[in-house]
Amino acid sequence: MARQERNQRNDRGERGDNEFVDRLVHINRVAKVVKGGRRFGFAALVIVGDQKGRAGFGKGKAREVPEAIRKATEAAKNNMIRVPLREGRTLHHDGKGRHGAGKVIVRSAPPGTGIIAGGPMRAVFEALGIQDVVAKSNGSSNAYNMVRATFDALSQQASPRMVANRRGKKVSDILGRRPAQEGEIVEA
Repeated sequence: MARQERNQRNDRGERGDNEFVDRLVHINRVAKVVKGGRRFGFAALVIVGDQKGRAGFGKGKAREVPEAIRKATEAAKNNMIRVPLREGRTLHHDGKGRHGAGKVIVRSAPPGTGIIAGGPMRAVFEALGIQDVVAKSNGSSNAYNMVRATFDALSQQASPRMVANRRGKKVSDILGRRPAQEGEIVEA
């Protein structure tokens, strides 16, 4: 393997193009019994994100693992959503999501908390670029349902700017803050 390729690999050993990072979440092997024996197929679940608030997931099926991963990555790139982030590190508000029997709760967190989430949910937050979040999965532990429920919760996120635009107001009206007077020190 060339040095250049090794340098392109990220900390988990996955390689993506310049702008996207991809995380392999789950591989499922299925067998089809035929006259001569068994035929194996593989299904892969992949999360793709730019670590700046955009992420997507996809699944791919093929006879070989690399082909299934490639198909899943392409599907994930075509299925991306944008999630507004507060200060570029956490969510604006708490949220709940569900898909099938999978239920998740995602909560914003103060700086330094880190990603407190398990398995497939952690991969989604890392691909999004979220640094501080607390998440809990209730119900199904199926990776597909957890990922879909997480994306359901994240798609409901709204920033104060989005809410203000929808209501036709200013952000300061939504947040309940008065504009700073000249020479006044504003606490962040």
